[in-house]
Amino acid sequence: MRALTYISPNHPPALVEVPKPGLEKATDAIVKLKYTTICGTDLHILKGDVPTVSKGRVLGHEGVGTIEAVGAGVSSFKPGDTVLISCISACGTCDYCKRGMNSHCNNGGWKLGNTIDGTQAEFVRIPNAENSLYEAPDGIDEKVLVLLSDIFPTGFECGVLNGKVSPGGTVVIVGSGPVGLASLITAQFYSPIVIVMVDGDPHRLEIAKNLGATHTASVEDAAEVVKAATNGKGCDTVIEAVGVPASFHQCQELVAPGGVIANVGVHGVKVNLHLENLWDKNIAITTRLVDTTTTPMLLKLLSAHKLPTEKIITHEFSFEKIVQAYEIFGNASYNKALKVLISF
Repeated sequence: MRALTYISPNHPPALVEVPKPGLEKATDAIVKLKYTTICGTDLHILKGDVPTVSKGRVLGHEGVGTIEAVGAGVSSFKPGDTVLISCISACGTCDYCKRGMNSHCNNGGWKLGNTIDGTQAEFVRIPNAENSLYEAPDGIDEKVLVLLSDIFPTGFECGVLNGKVSPGGTVVIVGSGPVGLASLITAQFYSPIVIVMVDGDPHRLEIAKNLGATHTASVEDAAEVVKAATNGKGCDTVIEAVGVPASFHQCQELVAPGGVIANVGVHGVKVNLHLENLWDKNIAITTRLVDTTTTPMLLKLLSAHKLPTEKIITHEFSFEKIVQAYEIFGNASYNKALKVLISF
C-alpha cells in the first residue's frame, strides 16, 4: 500500500510503498482510510522535535475510515462500519486509563504516527480498537468528523478544561491555528465574557472573530488589547496553542493574578519560566497530552450541530498529493490554510 513516511529531521516526508498492515492482536482492527489530515504535531516531528519517531515511520494520527477486519477480541465493530479514529489508543483497563489519563495508557497512549505506523496511509492498524474507535454518527459530513480525531478534544481538554474557563471569566488564546480555534469554540460552552485571540495572521484572526472571539490582537499588540479588555488585570485563563518559546513567554505576560496558563502546544526546545515575575501572582501552569475522554460528548455536540466546524477545513487534497499538502500546511499563513483534508 502507499503511505507517507518520515525520513529525517528537516527533510520532507516521502510517499512510498510499504507492506499493508495485518491484525497482530485480538484487540486490533484494520481500517481502510477515507480521510486523514495533517496536524501541527506532524510538523514538529518533521523538525525533529519528537525523537520517539523513527526513520520510515508512517505519519499521521487522525482519520475516518471503514473497518476492513477486526480481531477476535473486538465485539463493538465489524467490517464495513465507518469509524472515527482517535489520536490516542486506550486499553481501558490499566491504572492510567481508569484515572482518565488515556494518553499515558500502559498499552497505548499516543502511538499512531509516533511509535507505530499511523493514518497517512491507505490502511492502518488500530490497537485497542474497542476504546480507540468511535462509530460515525448518522447524518454528519465525514470530512468534518476528522476534526474530532485530535484538534477538538485537544483544544477542549488541554486548553479549556485545564485552563478552568468559567462563566464570566476572561480568556486569551495565543495561537489561532486549528487547535487554538477549537479552544475558542469549546471555551464558549462556559460563557466567558472576554475571549481574546492572538496571532500574527490577520486572516486567522478574522476567522476567530467570526467564530466568537470578542477581541483579536496581533502578537505585538496582545498585551495592550488584553489590558484594555480586562481593566488592566490580565486574563483568568491563558491558553498557549503554538509551542514555541516566544508564545509561552507571552502567556506569562498576559495572565491575571490567580489565573491559569494552560499549555497546549508541542515544545521541542526549552522555554524560560520567569518566576521572578510570577512567584507572587498565585497562578497555576498546566500541561497535558490529550486523553480524548471527551470525544463521546463532542460527537453528540457535532451530531446536534453545536460545533461550528465549517470554517476549519480550508484545503482538500487527494492522497496522491499529500506531500504538496504538507508544503501548503507548512506555510499556512501565506496559503491561508487551517486544517488540510486528505481524501483517499
